[in-house]
Amino acid sequence: MKFGVIGSGSWGTALAKILLDNGNEVIWCVRSQKIADHINQRHHNPAYLSSVYFDTSRLQVCIDPVEVFKTADHIILAVPSAYVDGYIQTAIPYFSREFSLVSAVKGLLPEKNLLLNHYLRDSIGVDESRYLAIMGPCHAEEVAAEKLSYLTFAGTDSQRVSLLASAFSNAYIQTVCSSDVNGVQYAAVLKNIYALGTGMASGLGYGDNFQSVLVANAAGEMKRFLQAVRDAGHEQINHAASVYLGDLLVTCYSLFSRNRSFGNMIGKGYRVEAAKLSMQMVAEGYPASKCIHEINRVKQVDLPIVETIYSILWEGEDAEMAFSQLEKKLI
Repeated sequence: MKFGVIGSGSWGTALAKILLDNGNEVIWCVRSQKIADHINQRHHNPAYLSSVYFDTSRLQVCIDPVEVFKTADHIILAVPSAYVDGYIQTAIPYFSREFSLVSAVKGLLPEKNLLLNHYLRDSIGVDESRYLAIMGPCHAEEVAAEKLSYLTFAGTDSQRVSLLASAFSNAYIQTVCSSDVNGVQYAAVLKNIYALGTGMASGLGYGDNFQSVLVANAAGEMKRFLQAVRDAGHEQINHAASVYLGDLLVTCYSLFSRNRSFGNMIGKGYRVEAAKLSMQMVAEGYPASKCIHEINRVKQVDLPIVETIYSILWEGEDAEMAFSQLEKKLI
């Protein structure tokens, strides 16, 4: 099997590491020739997870995503959600090839408010059996350090899911298989929004007691939303599983969480544009809060935390005033 990885940020780098550690052949599309040359010559990514060294005997590095779509058996997209459509448009002529498309994108397509599998199905006619999603809880920095982490692989084709999960499993990666392809993706979108909230709360000076109440209520909101958007007739889901509650907890509390860091700056008084400029990585919770707000205009699920975060980030509401109102809605 030949794997393709598109994306040279921290998550794309971590996924390339896992695949190469497991003896797979990998073609990796990175963002510039300078990065490609550095990886080929010095065997590590100069911009992200630079402590990770790669065996380049099984690694082909390129800067054109078409090379990945032309040759790989399983293609992993690990880019910010805002850039996904550009890669998909480039790849349309190659979707007639039989390959798996694996999303490591933790966001909805902006403006479209769609999960990637729904966009591929409705706009390009891609059979959803070819689509999988990889979700955590799994911070790239801990993968780099080979600290035990868990990855959930979700898809509708159980054989394909099992095959991909086994390709990633090793001494520091435990894999879990799921059929809840829509639910795990929406959960990943929501946990980034809630991590913004915990960051805001920290920046505003709230303590651990309030944070615990905030996250507990976030878990309840997530469950309500997932029940509202999940396909009718789907089997009963354990929302305390690692891909739901576990990923929520680590994203809300970890010092590696870019969404928590972004929210912390907002809580301390940074304007949104200033916070975005100070971040070297994309905080997916920012655009996601608008997407979920717009989806929920139709679904009408009770989401007071999401709506509070949306109002602060997109409507300019004062964070301190917004959280003082949110305090009264938590249980």
